[in-house]
Amino acid sequence: MVPVLSLWLPIVLSAVFVYIASSIIHMVLRYHRADMTALPHEDEAREALRRYDIPPGDYFTPWGGSMAAMKDPAFIAKMKEGPVALMTFVPPGPPKMGKNLLLWFLYSIVVSGLAAYVTGHALPVGAGYRGVFRIAGCVAFAGYSLALLQNSIWYYRNWGTTLRSMFDGLIYAGLTAGTFGWLWPR
Repeated sequence: MVPVLSLWLPIVLSAVFVYIASSIIHMVLRYHRADMTALPHEDEAREALRRYDIPPGDYFTPWGGSMAAMKDPAFIAKMKEGPVALMTFVPPGPPKMGKNLLLWFLYSIVVSGLAAYVTGHALPVGAGYRGVFRIAGCVAFAGYSLALLQNSIWYYRNWGTTLRSMFDGLIYAGLTAGTFGWLWPR
């Protein structure tokens, strides 16, 4: 067993590598450009929604509220006539990129910390690179990718968007696994 605290360097360094890779993916490679598209008649739709001063949050329309209400013929008619939408409203103004980037880095630390915990319990000091890579990579992939599937299953997120993000998770997992394999205590 390898204590998690003795793995602080691969935890932090792998999070730095993931942060850099994520920046390259989103600012240079830009294959996520197609993840979102403009709302048809955007200006008119924005103007119509602005009147309601909708607070930040996640919304579904039409809203059933309960299983019984979703069986009501009026609700079923609303679903059939559309539009049916899942919406996330954020506070107005420019994105708070500093906060988002900090949260992304902290999330990467958590994923790497979990990879360290599991790998440290599974393998001893001096374990080989391939064994460390396999376990740390599997845990990191789970941390970065698997929960994304439920967004497409339950919230109708475009499968292409989900699969591209899972591919990113595979890259992040490889970087995490490689860092742990490289810096594993001997």
